[in-house]
Amino acid sequence: MGKLKDKLAGQIPGLRQDARALVKEHGAKVISEVTVAQAFGGMRGVKAMICDTSLVEPDKGLIIRGRPIGDLTDKLPEEIFWLLLTGDLPSGDELKDLQGEFRAQQEVPEYVFNVLEAMAEDSHPMAMFDTAILAMERESIFRKRYTEGMKREDYWEAALDDSIGLLAKLPGVAAAVYRLRFKKGDRIAPDANLDWGANFAVMLGIDDPTGEFKNLMRLYLTLHSDHEGGNVSANTCHTVGSALSDPYYAVSAGLNGLAGPLHGLANQECLRFVLALKDKYQGAPTEEQLRDFAWETLNSGQVIPGYGHAVLRVTDPRFTAFHAFGKRVCPDDEVYQIVDRLFTVIPDVLKEHGKAKNPYPNVDAGSGALLYHFGMREFDYYTVLFGVSRALGMLSQLIVNRAMGAAITRPKSVQTSWVKEQVGAKVSA
Repeated sequence: MGKLKDKLAGQIPGLRQDARALVKEHGAKVISEVTVAQAFGGMRGVKAMICDTSLVEPDKGLIIRGRPIGDLTDKLPEEIFWLLLTGDLPSGDELKDLQGEFRAQQEVPEYVFNVLEAMAEDSHPMAMFDTAILAMERESIFRKRYTEGMKREDYWEAALDDSIGLLAKLPGVAAAVYRLRFKKGDRIAPDANLDWGANFAVMLGIDDPTGEFKNLMRLYLTLHSDHEGGNVSANTCHTVGSALSDPYYAVSAGLNGLAGPLHGLANQECLRFVLALKDKYQGAPTEEQLRDFAWETLNSGQVIPGYGHAVLRVTDPRFTAFHAFGKRVCPDDEVYQIVDRLFTVIPDVLKEHGKAKNPYPNVDAGSGALLYHFGMREFDYYTVLFGVSRALGMLSQLIVNRAMGAAITRPKSVQTSWVKEQVGAKVSA
């Protein structure tokens, strides 16, 4: 048993006891109400699920187990996975042990590559990534142990085993998708001496003489790892997992949600906006030019991509981290300079415009520009990078849910006519 499993085994009995006591003593108390607008508006803001791995505060941004994401930008993704699960950062020995587990299971089965190679040449990278994960479902320890009659209190152990096996392989799968789909040449073997993020960078094959692309991958995977439990990918993974579908099925489902234009494609849209500005002005426009263009865009009824957030009311600290990385690594890059100048100009324009609830940039406003700087210009692939990172959070939440014995998700639906009756509206015949 690895050190991570040992630590969780020591924590879980107490967590279960606390949850049972909370439900027993306060189970009838109301913690949220639902308006008609929320029922018709995607349940936004309805407090109806538990997620202890992370929280998004309007005035602070992403907080992972009580730690602001801005304080975690120097941590490896493996450390974040440990933190998400246990509430603590790993010691040196604990980190080394977890990395050893990843390395021991990083080899991707050959049949997975055969499946990818059989797909149409113009398949979307996310479809390829998702298909590979589904193909690997045959490796699921959870499904095999459940079939054998595993005890309910042991579900979390099998879920953890599956999660480590899947996470270990994801960089190799994602890198294979990139190299195959965009004809980058043969697959690159993993390097047993590298950490998870750096190994991913190497297998992608991006030229990296300074090592900064490895640093970017580490940062990217850390910043996108988790974002509460209600976003589409996390919530979908939670729902599918609640049926005791194994982690391969659940993560695949979550990734299908991540592939949607309203969830995982935002950084592509932001980068296209930045590149359009570069083409329009034949380089980085001045602040005055950007201000005029912003007003022209807003007055035409369009939005400024990358600005605003459903929850945040401050600059996304993940944007701040990417912005600082760009300032250190590529301050003279024209694409980065546009991102930087937009950050100077757009918030004031949006404040004056008055319609934006949050005039500040979110994480997507800057991440794509950095990938572009290092030569990764295949926009359709960006969501795969997001998916590799978000798997850390989805799987952490899934493991915790299995440990806590979370119930199958089954909200009650109502008909429009019922809502009309409740609010006294006229019911159609």
